[in-house]
Amino acid sequence: MNHQPRSNAGEHTPHGPPLILKHDLPASFVLFLISIPLSLGIAHATGAPLMAGIISAVIGGVVVGAISGAPLQISGPGTGLVVIVAGLVAQFGWAATAAITLAAGVLQLALGLTGISRLVMSLSPAVVHGMLAGIGISIAVGQLVVLLGGTASSTVPANLALLPGELAALAWGSVISGAVAIAVLLLWPRVPRVSVIPAPLVAVATATALASLLHLDVARVDLPDSHALTFPEMPQGSTGTVVTAVVTVALVASMESLLSAVATDRLHDGPRARLDKELIAQGTGNVLAGALGGFPISGGLARSSTNVAAGAKTRYAAIFQGAWIAVAVLAFTPALELIPLPALAGVLFLVGLKLVSVDRMRNLVRHQEFVVYAATALGVVLFGLLEGVVVGLAIALLRALYRLTHCSVRVEGDRVCVRGSLVFLGVGRLVRELRRMPAGRTVVLELHIDYLDHASYEAINDWREDYERLGGHVRVDEVHDTWYDRASQGKPGRRKTLPGPLPRWFAPWSHWQGTPDPVTLPAQRSSAESDPMLLGMHEFERRSAPLVRPFLHELAVRGQRPQQLFITCADSRVVPNLITTSGPGDLFCVRNIGNLVPMASADDRSVGAAIEYAVEILNVGTIVVCGHSDCGAMKALVNGSVSRGSHLHSWLRNAEPSLIRFHAPTAPGCADLPVADRLAVANVAQQLDNLLGYPSVREAIAAGTLTLKGMYFDISNARVYLVDPDRNGLEPVPSPA
Repeated sequence: MNHQPRSNAGEHTPHGPPLILKHDLPASFVLFLISIPLSLGIAHATGAPLMAGIISAVIGGVVVGAISGAPLQISGPGTGLVVIVAGLVAQFGWAATAAITLAAGVLQLALGLTGISRLVMSLSPAVVHGMLAGIGISIAVGQLVVLLGGTASSTVPANLALLPGELAALAWGSVISGAVAIAVLLLWPRVPRVSVIPAPLVAVATATALASLLHLDVARVDLPDSHALTFPEMPQGSTGTVVTAVVTVALVASMESLLSAVATDRLHDGPRARLDKELIAQGTGNVLAGALGGFPISGGLARSSTNVAAGAKTRYAAIFQGAWIAVAVLAFTPALELIPLPALAGVLFLVGLKLVSVDRMRNLVRHQEFVVYAATALGVVLFGLLEGVVVGLAIALLRALYRLTHCSVRVEGDRVCVRGSLVFLGVGRLVRELRRMPAGRTVVLELHIDYLDHASYEAINDWREDYERLGGHVRVDEVHDTWYDRASQGKPGRRKTLPGPLPRWFAPWSHWQGTPDPVTLPAQRSSAESDPMLLGMHEFERRSAPLVRPFLHELAVRGQRPQQLFITCADSRVVPNLITTSGPGDLFCVRNIGNLVPMASADDRSVGAAIEYAVEILNVGTIVVCGHSDCGAMKALVNGSVSRGSHLHSWLRNAEPSLIRFHAPTAPGCADLPVADRLAVANVAQQLDNLLGYPSVREAIAAGTLTLKGMYFDISNARVYLVDPDRNGLEPVPSPA
């Protein structure tokens, strides 16, 4: 969740009038049409004066928008603050709530000036999203009461208790207005061509028109004629209660704003959010909102995503939006007072439901964080926002402690496999299993661990020394890291462990199969000794398969999408994935004797088929031809040692143009190479020319979708070079910029 700003230089987008008129002005009208019903609905949902929502929308647009650290974020009445503010209004009244908002703004200013915004963002995502889900459920349940014609309470249990009574005495005017608004909100985005008009505006306008035509008996918006401001008053209550309220408003408003800023950054390619500056802007907005009797302000993802989608490029979209809202309220109050309150409740009902994201739940389930999410959401719903967050944080900390101290121990014959973090709190189980191992055997302790503390090392080492003193043998095999080996370095009398597993990933079978697997059954052992590939497959199933299974499963589901066609020699010493640091799905490989590309007119069709499939079906962006040192095919060409009439002789005839190219001038860097290696370089250059004989290759290069590259692998020095086909020369691989 930590967000690193990509730039501290501010906005780099041009700010000229043409850009503002073309992009920001139209976007500001779209935002204005959304903000009016949303601001009124949020204020009504909390029992605050409706004008409080309008005041905050204006301040959030004009003031916060002008100094925001996230230029494309739109601020206004905070959706995530609905439940909190409703409780504050019920407990302290609106004037005191305004004072709490002002104090929360001062706290936000202090947080922004201390640069603590990154710390706020380091909260567990499961806790933050669980908090938002709990708030969403609370909003939806409260607005459902309003839709049925009642007055919402400040808590979910209380609202649930009200539902049976409201259902028994339905206010049909409210139900019809709210249902129409919800139906339009759901259906309007599906209407082609007109969906550019904001759905909330259409929903509220439709419900208002219907209520007026049918003369429905329904409560409507009531704005004060004088537009009088409510000034803050000192809250009456204990100091602890008031301080808790201030901190809660500040933290929730800050988290909602910062989360929205980070999420908005993912929607555009413009300037990145400067989080500390954004927090200062939000604090400034809340100080002004509290001083003028406005609703607490925060950045909102719904409004911000609409701003980006509408084409806004600078902060002027937010500023203009605030100005339009002020003009509308001052000049068109009678029109706004026709809006049915249940229509606004319908808008807020769906806003609340959207905070409960099923996709986010699935993601948290995959990361095994759903318990924290659910506990936080349930805590917010049942006990309140602050209590719910505390519950979520407590469970998140307990889970982190469990993961830190938990390890799994599995015994398979004479092999003991340990996975997880090995610290003193969890080493007891491992030692118990180790002490059950029969004496006098060869035991493999396989460590798949991401941490090993000193106490655990001492416990393992003591058991190992005791076991070996009684005639047994212990081999410590570390798979992912070398915690045990590093801890054992420098210990008096300690025999150094066998080489760690990392070289085994790159070494040939003959290197790492020198020590037979002690737990392999006799029949399996004899088979492996006669066929090392079997033991290699066994090692893959045991070690590599668990690591690559998620990637291979994804590739199996979505199919292969390689970006390179890699043509190289069949020589067993050349391993394409090793020298390119690539994995499954990256390279579409063709291997043959001498890494040859026969002419398009040649009798051989196998290489041509692979080229056409790669270019026309897989749409690869690069074709690489890779030669290597000490190539047997090149030596055979130089020495003429291949029997005439053989298949190999027939195949190597495709390399005859390379022999001609070999006699051309050679780059100085290649002059000292052995003859066969110089021919290998010339051969790569020739195969690049041969590729141009294939129509699909020529067309892709002309379209700018394909490039050709030559490579040369020096086996003895483990060095990779690029081949310059114009000079038959080698160039070092350039370092990344």
